[in-house]
Amino acid sequence: MKILLSNDDGYKAPGIQALWTCLKELNLHSELRLIAPDRNRSAASNSLTLMEPLRITNHGDDIYSVNGTPTDCVHLGINGAMDFQPDMVFSGINAGANMGDDVLYSGTVAAATEGRFLGKPSVAISLCGDQHFETASQVMLELFKDFHELPLDSSTILNINVPDIPYSLLKGIQITRLGKRHCSEKVVTTQDPRGNQIYWVGPAGQAEDASEGTDFYAVENGYASVTPLKIDLTHYEMQATLKGWFENKAL
Repeated sequence: MKILLSNDDGYKAPGIQALWTCLKELNLHSELRLIAPDRNRSAASNSLTLMEPLRITNHGDDIYSVNGTPTDCVHLGINGAMDFQPDMVFSGINAGANMGDDVLYSGTVAAATEGRFLGKPSVAISLCGDQHFETASQVMLELFKDFHELPLDSSTILNINVPDIPYSLLKGIQITRLGKRHCSEKVVTTQDPRGNQIYWVGPAGQAEDASEGTDFYAVENGYASVTPLKIDLTHYEMQATLKGWFENKAL
């Protein structure tokens, strides 16, 4: 099996390095290729670089960086920029959770989404902190052992979030749905050294829906969360309502 690893924290980030090292050491008879941004591109979402050229840098040992977004990396890795055609895509291990509304902004999830768009089974994995990457690696490996038997349909992306605790304290794995956050905090206003006003996007809000069955609930209670995602934003329940409303309009 050929596996493409990517992320949004950059190719030197401890999370992707931990997963890369773990897969290499286990010698699962898989061919690995790491292609990730040359710097931190968190919250890049599904953006593609269209107005500037992209460059791939070879760092040896099948590790590459791209001067672009996570989506760029996976797009190049699958669509002919390299002599490598992966069977599946892993994105992560992200330093920080990607739960609830986070998935709309997450570059980690976006890399997996691009893999799925291009026909590859794809998994995004995040550690809800920045310490116990070995726990997230072990969760991924436990799932990966029998991954070829998992009956995923062609539109499914798996989004995994792991508590930042030692693996010995992990209670297990739960299949979850996305929770929901409150709105983010207000922007942070300050000044640059010349006295000009500058702004920072505020931190993410706390969980509004962290009820049982959500990704927030699972992680808070010591479980790894596995949420199947699909990227179909159609609001099907509203179709009949809108159809009736438009039929009553004189156009």
